[in-house]
This record gives sequence, C-alpha cells and structure tokens, in this order.
Amino acid sequence: MERLLMNQLVHWKNKKERKPLILQGARQVGKTWLLKEFGKRHYSNTAYFNFDENEDLKQFFDNTKEINRILQNLMMATGQPIKPHETLIIFDEIQECNKALNSLKYFCENHSEIHIVCAGSLLGITLSKPASFPVGKIEFLNMHPMTFSEFLMANHFHLYQYISSINFIELIPNLFFNQLEEQLKMYFVTGGFPESIDSWVSDRDTNKVQNILMNIAYAYERDFAKHSEKKDFPKISMIWRSISSQLARENKKFLYSVVKNGARAREYEDALEWLVNANLAHKIFRSTAPHLPLAAYDDLCAFKIYMNDVGLLRRVSGLAPSAFTEGDRLFAEFKGALSENYILQSLIAFFETTPRYWTSEKPKCEIDFLIQKENDIIPIEVKSGKNINSKSLTLYQEKYSENKLRIRYSMQNLDYNGNVLNIPLFLADQTHQLIDLVL
Repeated sequence: MERLLMNQLVHWKNKKERKPLILQGARQVGKTWLLKEFGKRHYSNTAYFNFDENEDLKQFFDNTKEINRILQNLMMATGQPIKPHETLIIFDEIQECNKALNSLKYFCENHSEIHIVCAGSLLGITLSKPASFPVGKIEFLNMHPMTFSEFLMANHFHLYQYISSINFIELIPNLFFNQLEEQLKMYFVTGGFPESIDSWVSDRDTNKVQNILMNIAYAYERDFAKHSEKKDFPKISMIWRSISSQLARENKKFLYSVVKNGARAREYEDALEWLVNANLAHKIFRSTAPHLPLAAYDDLCAFKIYMNDVGLLRRVSGLAPSAFTEGDRLFAEFKGALSENYILQSLIAFFETTPRYWTSEKPKCEIDFLIQKENDIIPIEVKSGKNINSKSLTLYQEKYSENKLRIRYSMQNLDYNGNVLNIPLFLADQTHQLIDLVL
C-alpha cells in the first residue's frame, strides 16, 4: 500500500520549527499503518505506544509533566533508546489519555528535537474533551479513506502512472480509458478502506470485500453506543441508516423527516453533528451566492449529508458487487448518488476548502458542488454516465457571467470547450492539475 499523505509526513519531519503532529481520521482508514510505515522508512527506530491497548501507560503522565522523566519511562517500557531526530514516537489512540495529549505542549516548548506523531480514533481528538488542550502547540493532519489514485497505486500502478502524467487537455486513448472505467467501477465496490482494497488485490473475491465492509459498518455502529451519550445513540443510528435514503431522493437536501416521521432539527442536530465530527459523514451546506469566501454565504438550514466512503455507501445501501458487470448500472443507481459521493471524497481530499452546493428557484436548477481554488469559485456538475445533457451549468453561467470555469464530471472523455472542462470520473483526483492547465 502507498498513501499520498506520506509526502506530507516527510515534509513535517524536515521542518525547522516542528510541532507534535496529530493524525485524525475515522476508524479503519489506515492511520496506525501509515505512522508505523513512516517510522520504518524515515527513522532509525520507532517507539510505539497505544493508550487503548495498554492503560498502564497512562500512569507515565499521571504523576509528572517533566518530559525527561516521561521519556525515561517510555524508554524503559520499550527497552530501546529514544534519540533526538532519529526516533519516531507514536502515541496511538491518544484521546484515551488526556494528560498525554496535554504533554504535547511541553514536548513542543522544551523538546522540539523529539519527533512525536499521534493518531486519533474514530471520534477524533475533538470528542475526547481534554481538561487542558495544547492550543497552538500541535499540528493536525486529516486522513481519509484511500483515494482512487491510491487504489490504482495498489492495484494497477501503470494506470496510476498514466493519469499522473497527464499534462495536456486531450482525448484519453481508449486503451487507457476503458481500463480506468473498469477500475473505477471496482473502486465503487471496494471503497477506500485499506483492508477491503488489500483483500481485493490479494484474493479478487468480492464476497470477502462484502464481509469486510459490513464488519466495518457494524464496528461503526458499536462505536455509536460506546462513545456517544446514551440519549443520542438511537438518533445517531437512525441518521446513519438514513443517509442512503437521503441520497436516493432527486432533491438530496437532508430532511430530518426522512430519518423519522415527525422528527425535528432540534431533536436530532446533536446526533448529526456527532457523525460529522467523527469523520463518518460529510456535511455540505447550500451556498446562497457563489462569492468569496464561500463560508460567508452558507445557508445553515439547508445541507446535504454524504458518507465518508463510497464503497461503504454502496454496501449499506444493499447494491451487490455484481452490478459493476452490468454496463453503466453501477454509476446510474441511486440517481447518481454513488458518483456524487465519490466526487465529494476526492474534492475533500485534495481541496482545502469544504465544497458547497448551489440552487436557484427561478429558473429552477442545482449545481452539485462549488469549490474554491485560490480566488476562483468553480461550479461542478456530476453526471454518472455519458449523458451530459443538463441546463444547470448553462443557467449558472448566465447568472454569473464573470465565471471563468465550469467543471462537469462524467464518463465522457477529457475535453475543454466553452469554459466547460469535462473530466472523466476516474480523473477526479487530478482536478487540481487539470484546472491549472486551463486557467
């Protein structure tokens, strides 16, 4: 497996003014593996500590804030030296030990030569409620499920090399186009969880992939009960199970009434925020106007909810893997919800600002996503197949004629015509580079 975040970890290692780093992400996205692999590749040795597996480690931080004493105890626990700049210390499940989290402040202030990385569990650091949080003394890095590019790196590296080498807007030869289309269908089956991708690469057995994804879904639901307030657990479960129904609707705006008949926002909004803060769901607000900055024009009462992984969405929605052999059916199911979820995953992974969406009543139209790239707002339309007929991008351009670029994702070939950049769905991870080629 290769993860693109490895480059950012190396950049962190080489910083002159380095702070302890916390890698946040949902369960099963590969945080622990990445940090261990980072230590293996770029350090002389790694000292790994898991506060969930070994609760006795917490005592090292209960009795002192003196870093040298803490380091001495850690070295005795591992039986190996911890050397400045040569040893990587990994604190896993750090939210289970608030005093260890607080100690990062003193590592930053007094021992910056010690390289420390931490991993947050399903709930992330924001839900651990530490008594004293080391504000300004740590860096954060968010980890998501594996992207389609990373899927290709693990599965068909030559295809990854090809899409990474695209530096002109020109038709993709059928030899590559057809292979990439088939691999994208398979990515919709496996999703981006490392375990499911590794299983597919090793065994080519969709039944095993199905079992892995369902086990992940069950594990998530068990965490609802373990980590949430008792009163919120059933509400979180109901919202989680409603996501596929929400996305199956023509108007994908989130409605509490779909969760439960008669449900109201004030009763369920805390449960929804729990899912979002846990990195299990993405909340995309409607923008009242596509102006800078996007966040200033959020309609806080209108939003869409997507799952954190397209493969998990497919699995909990009950769409069998056999659909990927049936022409374009896999892309067409749920009115394109799978394709939209996939595109959103890519945009969140590669763009700093969270996407929004935009609607107009007169004339009636909807833009699936708005992204902000530097000082440009770019409208995005997602088409799940090769039929690209739609009035939305045209109506948007008429309303905002100063707009420089419009993007359409579809299964048509790569093309740029009349300020519309048509990007094949399988090139979503290359959106940044493709935009740079036309702007």
